[in-house]
Amino acid sequence: MKKNIFTKILSIAAAFMLTAMTITGCGSSSSGGGNTNGAGVKVFFSTITLDDFKELIMNSVADTGAKAGVTVDLGAPCATVDEQVAQIRDAAAKGYNAIICNPVDTDTALQLEVAAGDIPIIFTNSQPGEDHLTPDKYIYVGSYEIDAGTMQAEYVWNKLGKPGSLNIVIFQGQPGHPAATARTKAIKKYFKDNNVNANYVFNDTAYWDTEKAAAGFKTFLKTGQPYDAVICNNDSMAIGVVQAMNELGIDTSAVPVVGIDATVDGCQSILDGGMQFTVLQSASGQGAACIEAAIALAKTGTVKDVEYVTDDHMYVWVPFSPVDKSNAASVK
Repeated sequence: MKKNIFTKILSIAAAFMLTAMTITGCGSSSSGGGNTNGAGVKVFFSTITLDDFKELIMNSVADTGAKAGVTVDLGAPCATVDEQVAQIRDAAAKGYNAIICNPVDTDTALQLEVAAGDIPIIFTNSQPGEDHLTPDKYIYVGSYEIDAGTMQAEYVWNKLGKPGSLNIVIFQGQPGHPAATARTKAIKKYFKDNNVNANYVFNDTAYWDTEKAAAGFKTFLKTGQPYDAVICNNDSMAIGVVQAMNELGIDTSAVPVVGIDATVDGCQSILDGGMQFTVLQSASGQGAACIEAAIALAKTGTVKDVEYVTDDHMYVWVPFSPVDKSNAASVK
């Protein structure tokens, strides 16, 4: 990593600095008394190469931080672990109060923590293993992925009339990604727990990508196997499946295609009669929760009053919520 590239920081606070304001989304504390006055707090944000959802989180961190009076500096997105380690080491040397980090590789969280020195890290979007988290020091802000997969499976089963058996197509995100793994396991667990004979006729990875999912679905169709529903780990892949179905003249109203994230495009697909269901993962809520946690750690050394924090002070779970045609138009 060339130092002059990866120490490039986009400071957003100067133009937007405001005094104490209530953080929107997940800004209030669970006890109603969370500290959202971030005046004097300096936060560095480090992220992997951006996609739509990661960019939404970054923008929420920037906007919410500005409203709370926090100085937020955004590091250039990192493509490799070495780049991110060097970036965080540089941030530590500059005396930030907290680092918000979407890690390139969750297995290298310890390297990032060593690079940060005494500065607390709020991990987000990609969840490190619990052995890399420490109460009130190295925490994770996200949404509990098991809930998302459970909501998808529950919707599909109910939509199809609670049958005793199902033929299911699954498209997973990046192999080994904690969210992809947890969402998929939750789907399978739900059907098993409800005594549904679920036959997974096609279970493949499409790397969160629309075009890869469209191509993968066309490949599946060549097998000639029957299918009752298509469950995707995110909206982008679900949209790809819908695009392939439209191209091939398949009736999207007859087969539930479901996703996760409730993106603008995903919600529009539902309204247009393509996808039938998604799960809202609030990027704005997660970004706001990251800022609230950063303020709490900087000013009190604990996240005990942050909304949705777990009893062990290692996780902040911003809730998922179901989205179908009845509420897709109101999702923000």
